[in-house]
Amino acid sequence: MKIYPIETGNFKLDGGAMFGVVPKTIWQKTNPADANNLIDMSMRCMLIENGQQLILIDTGLGAKQSEKFFSYYYLYGDFSLNSSLKKLGYHRDDITDVFLTHLHFDHCGGVIEWNTSKSMLQPAFKNAKIWSNNAHWKWATEPNPREKASFLKENIFPIEENGQLNFIDNNGQNSLGFDILFMDGHTEKQMLPKITYQGKTIVFMADLLPTIGHIPLPYVMGYDTRPLLTIKEKDNFLKEAADNNYYLFLEHDAHHELCTVMHTEKGVRLKNTHKFIDIFN
Repeated sequence: MKIYPIETGNFKLDGGAMFGVVPKTIWQKTNPADANNLIDMSMRCMLIENGQQLILIDTGLGAKQSEKFFSYYYLYGDFSLNSSLKKLGYHRDDITDVFLTHLHFDHCGGVIEWNTSKSMLQPAFKNAKIWSNNAHWKWATEPNPREKASFLKENIFPIEENGQLNFIDNNGQNSLGFDILFMDGHTEKQMLPKITYQGKTIVFMADLLPTIGHIPLPYVMGYDTRPLLTIKEKDNFLKEAADNNYYLFLEHDAHHELCTVMHTEKGVRLKNTHKFIDIFN
Protein backbone atom coordinates (compact mmCIF):
# COMPACT_ATOMS: atom_id res chain seq x y z
CA MET A 1 0.00 0.00 0.00
CA LYS A 2 1.09 3.57 -0.73
CA ILE A 3 -0.66 6.73 0.46
CA TYR A 4 -0.32 10.28 -0.87
CA PRO A 5 -1.89 13.62 0.16
CA ILE A 6 -3.72 15.17 -2.80
CA GLU A 7 -4.12 18.94 -2.75
CA THR A 8 -7.20 19.96 -4.74
CA GLY A 9 -7.33 23.66 -3.82
CA ASN A 10 -7.65 26.20 -1.04
CA PHE A 11 -10.61 28.37 -0.12
CA LYS A 12 -11.83 30.61 2.68
CA LEU A 13 -14.76 30.36 5.08
CA ASP A 14 -16.14 32.63 7.76
CA GLY A 15 -14.22 32.08 10.98
CA GLY A 16 -17.27 32.56 13.15
CA ALA A 17 -19.16 29.85 11.29
CA MET A 18 -16.16 27.54 11.61
CA PHE A 19 -15.94 27.96 15.41
CA GLY A 20 -19.55 28.36 16.50
CA VAL A 21 -19.90 29.84 19.99
CA VAL A 22 -16.14 30.25 20.57
CA PRO A 23 -15.20 33.98 20.54
CA LYS A 24 -12.97 35.29 17.78
CA THR A 25 -10.46 36.59 20.32
CA ILE A 26 -9.75 32.95 21.16
CA TRP A 27 -9.98 31.08 17.84
CA GLN A 28 -7.99 33.64 15.86
CA LYS A 29 -4.87 32.63 17.81
CA THR A 30 -4.73 29.37 15.85
CA ASN A 31 -6.74 30.38 12.76
CA PRO A 32 -6.11 34.07 12.01
CA ALA A 33 -8.81 35.80 10.00
CA ASP A 34 -8.49 38.37 7.25
CA ALA A 35 -10.29 41.73 7.10
CA ASN A 36 -13.50 39.95 6.06
CA ASN A 37 -13.33 37.49 8.98
CA LEU A 38 -12.38 34.66 6.59
CA ILE A 39 -9.92 31.91 7.51
CA ASP A 40 -7.74 29.75 5.27
CA MET A 41 -9.09 26.32 4.42
CA SER A 42 -7.73 23.39 2.44
CA MET A 43 -9.51 20.66 0.46
CA ARG A 44 -6.81 18.03 0.97
CA CYS A 45 -7.78 14.59 -0.26
CA MET A 46 -6.00 11.26 -0.04
CA LEU A 47 -4.89 8.79 -2.71
CA ILE A 48 -4.34 5.15 -1.78
CA GLU A 49 -2.58 2.60 -3.98
CA ASN A 50 -3.74 -0.79 -2.74
CA GLY A 51 -2.88 -3.60 -5.13
CA GLN A 52 -5.04 -3.19 -8.22
CA GLN A 53 -7.10 -0.48 -6.54
CA LEU A 54 -6.41 3.25 -6.78
CA ILE A 55 -8.67 4.87 -4.21
CA LEU A 56 -9.38 8.59 -3.88
CA ILE A 57 -10.87 9.81 -0.59
CA ASP A 58 -13.01 12.90 -1.26
CA THR A 59 -12.62 15.12 -4.33
CA GLY A 60 -12.76 18.80 -3.34
CA LEU A 61 -15.08 21.35 -4.92
CA GLY A 62 -14.58 20.45 -8.56
CA ALA A 63 -14.85 23.07 -11.29
CA LYS A 64 -18.41 22.93 -12.65
CA GLN A 65 -20.11 25.54 -10.48
CA SER A 66 -20.70 29.10 -11.64
CA GLU A 67 -18.25 31.95 -11.24
CA LYS A 68 -20.71 33.51 -8.79
CA PHE A 69 -20.74 30.33 -6.68
CA PHE A 70 -16.95 30.18 -6.49
CA SER A 71 -16.78 33.88 -5.61
CA TYR A 72 -18.43 33.08 -2.28
CA TYR A 73 -15.53 30.84 -1.29
CA TYR A 74 -12.52 32.91 -2.35
CA LEU A 75 -10.55 30.14 -4.02
CA TYR A 76 -6.81 30.78 -3.98
CA GLY A 77 -3.52 29.06 -4.78
CA ASP A 78 -2.34 26.86 -7.63
CA PHE A 79 -3.47 23.44 -6.44
CA SER A 80 -5.83 21.26 -8.46
CA LEU A 81 -6.85 17.63 -8.39
CA ASN A 82 -5.63 17.04 -11.94
CA SER A 83 -2.19 18.54 -11.34
CA SER A 84 -1.76 16.68 -8.04
CA LEU A 85 -2.58 13.37 -9.71
CA LYS A 86 -0.30 14.17 -12.64
CA LYS A 87 2.66 14.75 -10.30
CA LEU A 88 2.24 11.15 -9.15
CA GLY A 89 1.94 9.85 -12.70
CA TYR A 90 -1.81 9.31 -12.56
CA HIS A 91 -4.94 10.50 -14.36
CA ARG A 92 -8.57 10.62 -13.25
CA ASP A 93 -9.29 7.62 -15.47
CA ASP A 94 -6.89 5.51 -13.38
CA ILE A 95 -9.02 5.89 -10.25
CA THR A 96 -10.89 2.66 -9.43
CA ASP A 97 -12.77 3.88 -6.34
CA VAL A 98 -13.86 7.25 -4.98
CA PHE A 99 -14.77 7.15 -1.29
CA LEU A 100 -16.86 10.12 -0.16
CA THR A 101 -16.77 10.88 3.56
CA HIS A 102 -20.03 12.76 3.07
CA LEU A 103 -21.85 14.64 0.34
CA HIS A 104 -21.30 18.30 1.25
CA PHE A 105 -20.14 20.12 -1.88
CA ASP A 106 -16.57 20.77 -0.72
CA HIS A 107 -16.05 17.02 -0.29
CA CYS A 108 -17.84 15.60 -3.33
CA GLY A 109 -18.09 18.42 -5.90
CA GLY A 110 -15.29 17.02 -8.02
CA VAL A 111 -17.02 13.69 -8.65
CA ILE A 112 -19.21 15.13 -11.45
CA GLU A 113 -18.07 17.50 -14.22
CA TRP A 114 -19.33 19.18 -17.39
CA ASN A 115 -18.65 17.52 -20.72
CA THR A 116 -16.48 19.44 -23.20
CA SER A 117 -19.37 21.45 -24.62
CA LYS A 118 -20.90 22.07 -21.15
CA SER A 119 -24.18 20.64 -22.42
CA MET A 120 -24.46 17.82 -19.88
CA LEU A 121 -22.96 16.51 -16.69
CA GLN A 122 -20.76 13.42 -16.76
CA PRO A 123 -18.63 11.31 -14.39
CA ALA A 124 -15.28 12.90 -13.59
CA PHE A 125 -13.93 9.41 -12.77
CA LYS A 126 -15.43 7.30 -15.50
CA ASN A 127 -13.87 4.01 -14.39
CA ALA A 128 -14.53 4.35 -10.67
CA LYS A 129 -17.04 3.03 -8.20
CA ILE A 130 -18.35 5.85 -6.00
CA TRP A 131 -18.83 4.92 -2.34
CA SER A 132 -21.32 6.42 0.13
CA ASN A 133 -23.67 4.75 2.61
CA ASN A 134 -27.42 4.27 2.50
CA ALA A 135 -28.31 6.37 5.55
CA HIS A 136 -26.22 9.35 4.46
CA TRP A 137 -27.43 9.10 0.86
CA LYS A 138 -31.04 9.31 2.04
CA TRP A 139 -30.13 12.23 4.32
CA ALA A 140 -28.45 14.09 1.45
CA THR A 141 -31.12 13.43 -1.18
CA GLU A 142 -33.93 14.48 1.20
CA PRO A 143 -32.07 17.39 2.82
CA ASN A 144 -33.08 19.30 5.91
CA PRO A 145 -33.31 23.11 5.65
CA ARG A 146 -30.03 23.58 7.56
CA GLU A 147 -27.95 21.54 5.11
CA LYS A 148 -29.87 22.00 1.88
CA ALA A 149 -27.39 24.55 0.52
CA SER A 150 -24.52 22.09 1.09
CA PHE A 151 -26.15 19.12 -0.68
CA LEU A 152 -26.15 20.19 -4.33
CA LYS A 153 -28.27 17.92 -6.50
CA GLU A 154 -25.90 18.28 -9.47
CA ASN A 155 -23.15 16.72 -7.33
CA ILE A 156 -25.26 13.86 -6.02
CA PHE A 157 -28.00 12.53 -8.30
CA PRO A 158 -25.77 11.97 -11.38
CA ILE A 159 -23.69 9.48 -9.36
CA GLU A 160 -26.67 7.15 -9.18
CA GLU A 161 -27.90 7.97 -12.68
CA ASN A 162 -24.48 7.02 -14.08
CA GLY A 163 -24.60 3.65 -12.35
CA GLN A 164 -21.54 4.37 -10.21
CA LEU A 165 -23.17 4.49 -6.78
CA ASN A 166 -22.15 1.86 -4.24
CA PHE A 167 -22.97 1.68 -0.54
CA ILE A 168 -20.75 0.75 2.40
CA ASP A 169 -22.81 -1.48 4.70
CA ASN A 170 -23.97 -0.37 8.15
CA ASN A 171 -21.08 -2.18 9.85
CA GLY A 172 -18.46 -0.45 7.70
CA GLN A 173 -17.51 -3.65 5.87
CA ASN A 174 -15.82 -2.84 2.58
CA SER A 175 -13.33 -4.00 -0.03
CA LEU A 176 -11.12 -0.91 0.15
CA GLY A 177 -8.61 -2.10 2.72
CA PHE A 178 -9.40 0.18 5.68
CA ASP A 179 -11.79 0.46 8.61
CA ILE A 180 -14.50 3.12 8.79
CA LEU A 181 -15.63 5.23 11.75
CA PHE A 182 -19.20 6.56 11.48
CA MET A 183 -19.89 10.00 12.95
CA ASP A 184 -23.32 11.67 13.22
CA GLY A 185 -22.70 15.08 14.76
CA HIS A 186 -21.66 17.01 11.67
CA THR A 187 -24.10 15.23 9.36
CA GLU A 188 -25.78 11.83 9.31
CA LYS A 189 -23.30 8.94 8.99
CA GLN A 190 -20.17 10.84 7.99
CA MET A 191 -17.47 8.22 7.32
CA LEU A 192 -13.86 8.55 8.52
CA PRO A 193 -11.33 6.09 7.04
CA LYS A 194 -9.04 4.51 9.64
CA ILE A 195 -5.98 3.11 7.90
CA THR A 196 -3.11 0.95 9.10
CA TYR A 197 -0.02 2.08 7.20
CA GLN A 198 3.68 1.46 7.76
CA GLY A 199 2.97 0.21 11.27
CA LYS A 200 1.01 3.35 12.23
CA THR A 201 -2.66 4.34 12.23
CA ILE A 202 -3.89 7.24 10.11
CA VAL A 203 -7.43 8.59 10.46
CA PHE A 204 -8.82 10.82 7.71
CA MET A 205 -10.57 13.46 9.81
CA ALA A 206 -12.93 15.08 7.26
CA ASP A 207 -15.19 17.41 9.29
CA LEU A 208 -14.90 15.85 12.73
CA LEU A 209 -11.65 17.82 13.14
CA PRO A 210 -11.30 20.44 10.39
CA THR A 211 -8.10 22.07 11.70
CA ILE A 212 -5.76 21.85 14.67
CA GLY A 213 -7.64 24.84 16.07
CA HIS A 214 -10.68 22.60 16.57
CA ILE A 215 -9.08 20.17 19.02
CA PRO A 216 -10.58 21.62 22.26
CA LEU A 217 -14.03 20.08 22.73
CA PRO A 218 -16.23 23.22 22.59
CA TYR A 219 -14.59 24.32 19.32
CA VAL A 220 -17.34 22.98 17.08
CA MET A 221 -18.44 24.31 13.71
CA GLY A 222 -21.68 26.22 13.31
CA TYR A 223 -22.32 23.94 10.33
CA ASP A 224 -22.77 20.85 12.50
CA THR A 225 -26.35 19.59 12.69
CA ARG A 226 -25.93 18.07 16.17
CA PRO A 227 -23.15 20.03 17.90
CA LEU A 228 -23.53 18.33 21.28
CA LEU A 229 -23.15 14.97 19.59
CA THR A 230 -20.06 16.25 17.76
CA ILE A 231 -18.55 17.16 21.14
CA LYS A 232 -19.24 13.66 22.47
CA GLU A 233 -17.89 11.98 19.33
CA LYS A 234 -14.82 14.18 19.30
CA ASP A 235 -14.18 13.57 23.00
CA ASN A 236 -14.31 9.79 22.59
CA PHE A 237 -12.22 9.81 19.43
CA LEU A 238 -9.50 12.19 20.66
CA LYS A 239 -8.99 10.16 23.83
CA GLU A 240 -8.56 7.06 21.67
CA ALA A 241 -6.22 8.95 19.33
CA ALA A 242 -4.06 10.15 22.24
CA ASP A 243 -3.96 6.67 23.81
CA ASN A 244 -2.86 5.05 20.55
CA ASN A 245 -0.77 7.81 18.92
CA TYR A 246 -2.96 8.04 15.83
CA TYR A 247 -1.86 10.33 13.03
CA LEU A 248 -4.77 12.61 12.15
CA PHE A 249 -4.94 13.52 8.46
CA LEU A 250 -6.37 17.05 8.23
CA GLU A 251 -8.54 17.67 5.18
CA HIS A 252 -9.29 21.33 5.87
CA ASP A 253 -6.21 22.67 7.65
CA ALA A 254 -4.45 24.80 5.03
CA HIS A 255 -1.17 24.80 6.95
CA HIS A 256 -0.86 21.34 8.51
CA GLU A 257 -1.21 17.92 6.87
CA LEU A 258 -1.01 15.72 9.96
CA CYS A 259 -1.17 16.09 13.69
CA THR A 260 -0.95 13.96 16.81
CA VAL A 261 -2.63 14.65 20.15
CA MET A 262 -1.87 13.97 23.82
CA HIS A 263 -3.59 13.95 27.19
CA THR A 264 -3.10 17.04 29.38
CA GLU A 265 -4.66 18.43 32.55
CA LYS A 266 -6.95 20.49 30.31
CA GLY A 267 -8.01 17.48 28.25
CA VAL A 268 -6.67 16.24 24.94
CA ARG A 269 -4.52 18.84 23.20
CA LEU A 270 -2.20 19.12 20.21
CA LYS A 271 1.05 17.17 20.53
CA ASN A 272 2.78 17.76 17.18
CA THR A 273 2.10 18.71 13.59
CA HIS A 274 3.84 16.96 10.71
CA LYS A 275 4.29 16.96 6.98
CA PHE A 276 3.06 13.66 5.60
CA ILE A 277 6.36 12.92 3.84
CA ASP A 278 8.31 13.35 7.08
CA ILE A 279 6.42 10.52 8.77
CA PHE A 280 5.56 8.22 5.87
CA ASN A 281 7.96 7.50 3.02
